[in-house]
Amino acid sequence: MQFLVERVLLTPLGIPLSSPLGGALVFFIEDSVKILLLLILITHVMGLVRYYLPVRRIRSFLAAHRLFGLDYFLATIFGAVTPFCSCSSIPLFIGFLEAGIPLGVTLAFLIISPLINEVAIALFLSVFGWKVTLAYVGAGIALGMAGGAVLGSLRLERFVADVVRKDLCSCTQKRDPVLSAVSRDAWRIVRSVAPYVLAGVAVGAAVHGFVPEGFFAQALGRERLWTVPLAVLLAVPLYANASGVIPIVQALVEKGIPLGTALAFMMAVVGLSLPEALILKRVMRWPLLASFFATVMLAIIIIGYAFNIVL
Repeated sequence: MQFLVERVLLTPLGIPLSSPLGGALVFFIEDSVKILLLLILITHVMGLVRYYLPVRRIRSFLAAHRLFGLDYFLATIFGAVTPFCSCSSIPLFIGFLEAGIPLGVTLAFLIISPLINEVAIALFLSVFGWKVTLAYVGAGIALGMAGGAVLGSLRLERFVADVVRKDLCSCTQKRDPVLSAVSRDAWRIVRSVAPYVLAGVAVGAAVHGFVPEGFFAQALGRERLWTVPLAVLLAVPLYANASGVIPIVQALVEKGIPLGTALAFMMAVVGLSLPEALILKRVMRWPLLASFFATVMLAIIIIGYAFNIVL
């Protein structure tokens, strides 16, 4: 790909491959093509999985399997294959509670849903490889289970907002032929995500090409214990999804940021953003919302330190 970009684009424009602009353009084109192709494939595959998920039966199944933390694990798995959007998260949240599923199990679903989905997995596979992807998925599941268990032990059910249960979003209704419905939804996701992918890759390319080597390593180096909490705190006011953040994280890691610090920043951006808080305020009162954010923030910081030590 680098040879093709150089011959077709850089050479005709007179841009040296070794220049900052040349390196940034190669980074942008290579990563954009790779990520978008993988995104198209995985969104179609996961669309088939979601299409056949019997949501009401899953609620009943979770209610019946509460021994040894199995309900927390199943809730996180369900959250990983369910998109966290305004049309699905709130009805599912209320539906879980009305089905008799404990609040902690329901919160485990809410924690994991924005962190792990087909988009995040596709991007992680394309930029970090399968080992880091598996580690990230495992850490995300552990975060969801532990966070849900801690929040469940606090007995915060009285702080759930009084909202009327709504039907599940129309994306779960099976009216059209399977393949056409799945393909339509997959392409809708791709179209909505693609601008974030390209924007994120563009920022990552700019960092890759123009930021001096070692700049970020000096600001957020491995030897400073406060950098992981700082990265999480800096991420909370931001808003982006995994498709926009992961390419930036890739460029930061290449510039010397420890992987755990970069991943903690990414997880806080997609899992603790202020816009997400506004959405969750529809179903949570402030004590529950504050407990939810504080627990997830602490868990992300721990995961960041763990990744820095292990990887």
